[in-house]
Amino acid sequence: MKKLIDVYPYRVDGKNVEFLILKRSSKKIYAHQWRMVGGKVQENEQYWKAALRELKEEISISPIKFWTVPSLNNFYEHSSDTIHHIPAFAAQMDSNDDNISLDDEHSGYYWVKADQINEYIHWPEQRRLIKMIDDILTNQQILPEWIIDIK
Repeated sequence: MKKLIDVYPYRVDGKNVEFLILKRSSKKIYAHQWRMVGGKVQENEQYWKAALRELKEEISISPIKFWTVPSLNNFYEHSSDTIHHIPAFAAQMDSNDDNISLDDEHSGYYWVKADQINEYIHWPEQRRLIKMIDDILTNQQILPEWIIDIK
């Protein structure tokens, strides 16, 4: 069974939190859908390291803070008869760095606030996780145990 990860890049400007969403290219799975960073875990790779690798591959920027979201993206995929339990990670990006360089899997990107997410993201679990991350950030409730030291 394939192991997957989700990464939710965000930036904070004062009290405003914005999430980076990526538009899938026409030649890839989930064509034309807005999504967060996601990908597969390679053999013998830790989930969190796969998340950092996928983030770098997909947008070419490293986060200034990286943490585990205390929840999973869960869904059933009928084509493979698989129940997926996908760890989610949040990646704070430098609000002054907008040098995003997309890989060939994506055709565009957009910064969006959590209260606008339903207009773009159609997967309920991804919407839920974005709103959860926004709530954690807004209330300044990131626990030290969730933070991953990436230095």
